[in-house]
Amino acid sequence: MKKIMFYIIFFILITIFIVFLFFFVGSPPQAKELIFGVTFSQNHAKDLGISWKETYLSLLDDLRAKNLRIITHWDLVEPGEGEYNFDDLDWQIAEAEKRGAKTLLIIGMKVPRWPECHIPEWAKNLGKSQQQERILALLEKFVLRYRNSSSIERWQVENESFFPFGQCPWVDREFLKKEVNLVKSLDPQKRPIVLTESGEFTPWLLSAKFGDIVGTTLYRKVWFTYPSFLQKILGRFHQTGVYVKYPLRPVFYWRKAQIVKKIANKEVIVAELQAEPWGPKLLYDSPLKEQKKTMDLEQFKKNIEFAKRTGLKEFYLWGAEWWYWLKVKQNDPRIWDEAKKLFIQ
Repeated sequence: MKKIMFYIIFFILITIFIVFLFFFVGSPPQAKELIFGVTFSQNHAKDLGISWKETYLSLLDDLRAKNLRIITHWDLVEPGEGEYNFDDLDWQIAEAEKRGAKTLLIIGMKVPRWPECHIPEWAKNLGKSQQQERILALLEKFVLRYRNSSSIERWQVENESFFPFGQCPWVDREFLKKEVNLVKSLDPQKRPIVLTESGEFTPWLLSAKFGDIVGTTLYRKVWFTYPSFLQKILGRFHQTGVYVKYPLRPVFYWRKAQIVKKIANKEVIVAELQAEPWGPKLLYDSPLKEQKKTMDLEQFKKNIEFAKRTGLKEFYLWGAEWWYWLKVKQNDPRIWDEAKKLFIQ
């Protein structure tokens, strides 16, 4: 019996060692051509206290971004049941078209920016099936309205559907399939569907199964909130979490992308490359000194260099509205100017 246990433990240790070598040792080949874009949220710019239109035009005309990942919010587009307001989004798409910029339009109930699920007040008390009916109706409106746009290059349906983050009432894989199939059926150009996952905590294969392109996150320094049971233990020390730096290496993302390529033959892009702070409070409630614990000019440069060494070729930077806020509200254009180097060749 002791001998059997020895072999079992030995096998487990060898397996762990092999997995460690696979995901942490090696240097991926750098992509021959790197593509950088930015994510934009109208709501986020407004919450930062800056003009969202001015910010958006600055991304296009000053930063010269040619690839935009635009977030739509259900509560903005359908403030009343069946009452749609596309004026702001129409303007964003039109301005991108004028400049030949390509957009990845994010649609659905769960989209980036806290609280993730931007459900209108009128829909919050609906049952799950009723909410799903309204979401499908919303997706149909989006696709029919913008499917002839020369700017729309891809659709992103929902955001990190398989990762429990945000204030959301439910998760439903079968419904996600319905959403993806609906978008595909309504788009005669059959644009690719991007589905996103956590870069660090999920294997990406579910998104590869349901979508055409996998979008991963890539964060380096973040605030980690302790689970509730730890908060109870550490509460007397007033500790609810801790700042952490992920101990991952660029090859970790490369290997995961190769697994997706091998098993599902799907491309992987970085949909969110951290370029703004992630602290214990929302950005708008966090002092600048606290923000700098996870993002400043030096960390920005490090994150860009890390991304380049993953072997992946396409990256949407997360935080462009914050760079502009730093520039116009804090008189600090350093990150904005550094980012500009990625777009102006």
